[in-house]
Amino acid sequence: MTADGLTTTLSSFGPKETMDRLEAEIKAKGMTVFARVDHAAGAAAAGLPLRPTELLIFGSAKAGTPLMQANQAVGIDLPLKALVHEDAAGKVWLSCYDPHWLATRHGLGAAVAQNVDAMAAALNAVATKATKSL
Repeated sequence: MTADGLTTTLSSFGPKETMDRLEAEIKAKGMTVFARVDHAAGAAAAGLPLRPTELLIFGSAKAGTPLMQANQAVGIDLPLKALVHEDAAGKVWLSCYDPHWLATRHGLGAAVAQNVDAMAAALNAVATKATKSL
């Protein structure tokens, strides 16, 4: 499912396992994990309920820098982010922005199209491995 550049995929795993699998796949691809933010833990610390919700911030300078060289404003959307959350029905979802949408949003041209394609393919591969039993 895609809405406003956000690609959302149903996971076959629980929220923690989905995020753990995603993080492992990102590291296996040689990307850097900058942070893992547990929104539910933050909510609990504030005395507020929130179903499992975690954000992973990750990327690669080799992949992202050419995009920022084309338009530094894309740096607001880089590094990449992925959100894993559990909905009210107990389904687990992984969401991230499609790099092609980011390229359009920031007016990146043909000079970085190959980089964007590679970034999208890598993101799709790690998302698939994180959410599906292969």
